[in-house]
Amino acid sequence: MKRRAGVLLAISSIPSKYGIGGFTKEAYDFVDFLESAEQSLWQILPLGPTGYGDSPYQSFSTFAGNPYYIDLKEFIDKGWLTAAECAKYKVSHPEYVDYEAIYNSRFALLRKAYNKSGIANDKDFKVFVKDNAYWLDGYALYMAIKDSKKGISWLEWEDDIKLRRPSAVKKYKDKLNDDYIFYQFQQYFFFKQWYALKSYANEKGIEIIGDIPIYVALDSADTWCNPELFKLDKDCNPTHVAGCPPDVFTADGQLWGNPLYKWDYHKKTGYKWWIDRLAACYNLYDIVRIDHFRGFDEYYSIEYGRKNAIIGEWLPGPGYELFDVLKKKLGNKQVIAEDLGFMTDSVRRLVKKTKYPNMKIIMFAFDPEGDSEHMPHNYEHNCVVYTGTHDNDTLVHWYQTLKRKEKRFVKEYLGLSRASSTIICEAIIRAAYASVADTAVIPMQDILALGGEARMNVPSTLGTNWKWRLKKDALTPELAEKMALWTRTYRR
Repeated sequence: MKRRAGVLLAISSIPSKYGIGGFTKEAYDFVDFLESAEQSLWQILPLGPTGYGDSPYQSFSTFAGNPYYIDLKEFIDKGWLTAAECAKYKVSHPEYVDYEAIYNSRFALLRKAYNKSGIANDKDFKVFVKDNAYWLDGYALYMAIKDSKKGISWLEWEDDIKLRRPSAVKKYKDKLNDDYIFYQFQQYFFFKQWYALKSYANEKGIEIIGDIPIYVALDSADTWCNPELFKLDKDCNPTHVAGCPPDVFTADGQLWGNPLYKWDYHKKTGYKWWIDRLAACYNLYDIVRIDHFRGFDEYYSIEYGRKNAIIGEWLPGPGYELFDVLKKKLGNKQVIAEDLGFMTDSVRRLVKKTKYPNMKIIMFAFDPEGDSEHMPHNYEHNCVVYTGTHDNDTLVHWYQTLKRKEKRFVKEYLGLSRASSTIICEAIIRAAYASVADTAVIPMQDILALGGEARMNVPSTLGTNWKWRLKKDALTPELAEKMALWTRTYRR
């Protein structure tokens, strides 16, 4: 592997006129910035449609794309919307995403465009619908029904449609046909525009790192359409769900609530659903980061209905067999194994056997009393080093909140004496670049040396996450030159 460097920035964080990032001119401008900064990677967060809590890791579909990212300018150019209509729904807070306001405005605009489009007779649209029918049919119907029932979870639907009885599926599809096609319309333009942006990035020598959660959401088309894949009872209610046990950070553990896989069933099918899922990912991305890689070795099972994750049990996952099948079916694709948290020897053996690069987080390195695997002097070539992830504080705020002894050790390690938090921030980025890790990816917030207000997510909390936005004038030529200097200096 060649030495390379990149930036972590969610699509939602890109500046735009309408309150959330998307596949607009500003996204292309960001690609141009990466090129001028001599970066070769752009890592994003999951692209799926978000639900309760606005988390891209709890999506209504593992295959579908977020309609918020569609560039409305294409509809204006086609005459399906006017600039004045779009301006009425303008949501332009410069520093955070107001998801409620966007939810209440964006679908109205998309519907107007759809109503004028005549898309059902479009040849390219028909090809897209046919090629993606294996997931799109279920997703479009699921969303149409969900809208008709004011957004409630499919677990609360009447039994006939909850259990997908053929007569009920046909009844709802006939009744909601226009809404059904509307959701297909959204996905057509999402993928059309994303592929154009990705092609533009690839032409500039920039590869896209995508991110997929190991689990799907309970309230999702994936679970509703494929109940046989998950630990559900005969009435399609979950029996056990995912999470993590208590640790030094969370006394009650983390109760994620995702349905758990019936791995024995997946094995019987030759892991077909996983092959389809990863194949779809490699249409979207060049490299895939798989979140919570530990779950393939063993996973934490919590009885459904419990209020926390204190009581649960570890059960064996599919292990290397799954990745052996994936390699045989899809080829030797690029994967990043997210192996953070408490790692066992068996997880380490699994990661090593797959030969996938794992992750190092410099923010975790500075224990004055220990010798963490996250300290740069302990790295091997086959890893990806980050200053932090979407779940971590920004470097600046992290350093500001350290105890005096820890701050002293950070400065000793970096060879600094008296230094501000912003100087420390750049020194840590340089340490990542200088390390032997083949790949270094830095969150945009750390490159800009931003404080805690720019944090993307605080795990196990609701209400303030996934909102940070990049200011439109933040990406200057001077910043690009500084980043290019890092890249050249450390031969990335």
